[in-house]
Amino acid sequence: MSSVTSTVNRQFVLASRPTGLPEESNFKLIETPIPELKDGEFLARAMYLSVDPYMRGRISQAKSYAAGVEIGGVMVAGGVARVVDSKNPNFAVGDIVDPYMGWQEYVVSNGRGVRKLDPSVAPVSTALGVLGATGLTAYFGLLDVCNPKPGETVVVSGAAGAVGSIVGQIAKIKGCRSVGIAGGDDKIEWILKDCGYDAAFNYKTTADYGAKLKELCPKGIDVYFDNVGGTITDAVFMQINTFARMSICGQISQYNNAKPEMGPRLLGMLIVARAKAQGFLITDYMPRFGEALAEMSGWLREGKIKYCEDIVEGFENLPKAFIGLFHGENIGKRIVKVLD
Repeated sequence: MSSVTSTVNRQFVLASRPTGLPEESNFKLIETPIPELKDGEFLARAMYLSVDPYMRGRISQAKSYAAGVEIGGVMVAGGVARVVDSKNPNFAVGDIVDPYMGWQEYVVSNGRGVRKLDPSVAPVSTALGVLGATGLTAYFGLLDVCNPKPGETVVVSGAAGAVGSIVGQIAKIKGCRSVGIAGGDDKIEWILKDCGYDAAFNYKTTADYGAKLKELCPKGIDVYFDNVGGTITDAVFMQINTFARMSICGQISQYNNAKPEMGPRLLGMLIVARAKAQGFLITDYMPRFGEALAEMSGWLREGKIKYCEDIVEGFENLPKAFIGLFHGENIGKRIVKVLD
């Protein structure tokens, strides 16, 4: 039985492409009719919607790994939603699912690639974080790209963010020493106290990154998980050990630059150290999502991994929540709560 309570779907569409930092005026709130279901489809209403740094690249005209959002197109995003009407025998009204639905209140899906979520296993919001793309990015980006070994030193930039906070904890599970870089004393306290990082520093109050890395990594750096790029990554390059591995996950310090930032050209250090730097996309690992989520769920149950959700209330606050990522407002995974 349908539980649809509205005929209108509110959506945030891209109104204009940002130059530099995105602004709320780059997005427009519109209303469209909820479409009729065809056989094999279901309609779901958003409960939680995601905001993530990668979305900045999707609203740019620059070449990226996926098609950009067109002007007038619905902003891309993952979501957690409740099925409110269904003509698909595999999805019943009341099921909670995780469609890649964008910034809108309702989505129609045929069910392909959509998980049913079990609230008894973990809060359903974790499907956007530690038990979703965030956790999978940390898992494969560290374990597959970098293959950390017990006793090695793992440095993580953006260490208090959604991905970075998980990376440091997986490194500890694997017997490594984890060192985090984040922008705020409250973030440093959280990753040391709750995430179990062995050492960390606040890049906003540190004058010499290289000297601080030498102090905190006296045996050098074996693994670097890069979420930020820029001058922090330049400093790490100068401290890497022979056969070091670098996982290039994100470059948030560069996303809003109107022109490419000129910096030291340090690729020669990869020759000196015979090191590896590799970019990756989480979609490359899709056939293995099940095994990774099973292991991550086990670590969560055992208390080996802790997570923080930075919840912003209200559908209308999606643009503001997204823009706040680039001002470092969040600790852990930022999520917008749309519906109880």
